[in-house]
Amino acid sequence: MELLRYTKDDLAKLLPFPASDANKYTRGRLIAVVGSAAYPGAACLSARAAERMGAGYVEVVTDEEAFLPLYLASSSLVVRAWSRFKAATWPQARPAHPVAYLVGSGFDSADEASEQRCRLVLKRAKAPVVVDGGGLDALTSEKVSRVLSQRADDGLITVITPHMGEAARLAKPLGIPTDDPVELACALARVYQVVVLLKGPTSYVSDGQQAFVMDEGSAVLAKAGTGDVLSGMVAALLAQGLQPIDACMLAATLHAYAGSIAAKCLGEISVIASDVIGAISPAIDELNCGVEHA
Repeated sequence: MELLRYTKDDLAKLLPFPASDANKYTRGRLIAVVGSAAYPGAACLSARAAERMGAGYVEVVTDEEAFLPLYLASSSLVVRAWSRFKAATWPQARPAHPVAYLVGSGFDSADEASEQRCRLVLKRAKAPVVVDGGGLDALTSEKVSRVLSQRADDGLITVITPHMGEAARLAKPLGIPTDDPVELACALARVYQVVVLLKGPTSYVSDGQQAFVMDEGSAVLAKAGTGDVLSGMVAALLAQGLQPIDACMLAATLHAYAGSIAAKCLGEISVIASDVIGAISPAIDELNCGVEHA
């Protein structure tokens, strides 16, 4: 399959600059069902990255044990307990009030509740959903597979963001070869009926029909938590109304830029995930520099 690319100009034109009359809801609402008692840091990283990537309102739904780290991470986050997040309260997109969901970052795969949470989000969210981290393991279950199929039939967007190890786990029960990352991304997209962002120093994005490449990443990003940052960025862009492939390519490129910018300040050895979040804003400036907007 031919590999396609986005130019810098293509990507810059996707940047979701707010309208002059925007408010926090017109700028997009993200519901992040992330984190756990074991991994509260992933919730903090994905939610903070979503705020930096422009989402107007970020709400985190998580275990109560993760509340304090989230409060300390960002005072502008809205934090709710999963146990109190009932079906009637799940926000849906309305005209000029886009909504997206993120699920799985920081889930404890040893917790049986993780699969249930992932399935419920995919089933109930009548909006784009990004599945990352511990939520990816749930996709191989028969129940979740049926939900993914129904979402596709309903025209709802689902994006998954595995690294190669997670992609291999998704491929194994279906006998999908894993030696070619491009074909792997395409096959996973077709079988699971999703858009795949197969992340790495070189990342591949596919909807099963087309494949795109982003090769500006580096080993600077090979640190725990940087994947949570990327998933928050993708979800924030979907919450602001971008199409899924556009959101994946823009987020992956800005993530790569942010890693490089952080490394210039801190060195290639020392960059950690929170540094990448801090470099999102200058990464946006770098991408937008010299680009003419209509």
